[in-house]
Amino acid sequence: MTAVESVAVVGSGFAGAAAAILLAEDGVDVDVFDAKAEVGAVGSGITIQGNAVRALDRLGVWDRLKDHSYAFDEVGLRAPDPAGTVLAVVPDAKTGGPDYPATIGAYRPDVARLLVERAEEAGARIHWGARVEGLEQDDSGVDLIWNDGSGLHRDRYDVVVGADGLHSTIRAVLGIDVQPKRIGMGIWRAFVPRPADVTRTDLIYGGPCYIAGYCPTSEDRIYAYLVEDAQERTVLSPEEQVATMRRLAEAYHGPWDEIRASLDEHAVVNYTWFTQHLIDGPWNRGRVVLIGDAAHSCPPTIAQGAAMGLEDALVLADLLLSADAVDDGLWQRFSDRRLPRATAVVEASMQLAEWQLQHKRDGDVPGLMRRVAELVSVPA
Repeated sequence: MTAVESVAVVGSGFAGAAAAILLAEDGVDVDVFDAKAEVGAVGSGITIQGNAVRALDRLGVWDRLKDHSYAFDEVGLRAPDPAGTVLAVVPDAKTGGPDYPATIGAYRPDVARLLVERAEEAGARIHWGARVEGLEQDDSGVDLIWNDGSGLHRDRYDVVVGADGLHSTIRAVLGIDVQPKRIGMGIWRAFVPRPADVTRTDLIYGGPCYIAGYCPTSEDRIYAYLVEDAQERTVLSPEEQVATMRRLAEAYHGPWDEIRASLDEHAVVNYTWFTQHLIDGPWNRGRVVLIGDAAHSCPPTIAQGAAMGLEDALVLADLLLSADAVDDGLWQRFSDRRLPRATAVVEASMQLAEWQLQHKRDGDVPGLMRRVAELVSVPA
């Protein structure tokens, strides 16, 4: 008999859907609550490293995602010159092992949809438009109080998993006073047609932005991004946002000439700030536990954010399904397996960002990337 028979998961994002899949497919009664009206995610791309692909395979999603993604095994570096000169092409570490690509690009909403569909197939019930209003717990379980617009409901679970993102309601309800902090960088993202010669991620350092990059997400689409000093860009109209990204892109060439031409009146771009936070200690309070962005976030400088959330879910499900009691020992084992790894990834991501913010050119980027690759190549 496992430690849990019923679990509530708050949040249907990558970490929440992953936890729901693993628990439901092993016979646990799973309810997923999401305040959104339907499955959705920011409509741009995502770069997913091999260790996350390995996790997606365990979740039964990788075979389906192959048709909605673009795989590659190297990364290019280009100069911020009029030709967009290729300076180097470097093999990327296969952190998921030899059976998986080093990296894939995908349209984030596609990944979110496939994960939710898989959770429902496994038997999880998804409650859309359901807002959590409170939690009450004792030694034997947790009462979840939620509202779907028809009034308050109260249901009891053995464990509640808070996977409700950066601005987690569950984190606030638990009284954990840790908030994402802006680090001083903002990123423009656009989802545009793929130039024929874009077959991998290329990065340009220098010019008006810290990074100009792109990642192919399918045979015909890429997402392109520009990282700048964080600014209040939300006051701009959609047309002004597109014009601003196009203006910043004028400094970059090679495939960027074609990308820039795609930033026309029909283009959709989005702008977000990079943040960082980490709950430096237990991620649970009693029988309620936080995973994914509710527990930690970091700038996407090493593209490990999604991987860490997926790994949180895999480890948590493994422990809940293999233990015979929800006790301090279970939570200590979870902390032992997740906190050091998440901390190392957050710190490495922040180190790269700080080097860029300081315009430091002598940082040991290859050494840092090698250490992260070695760490995440070992299954969580």
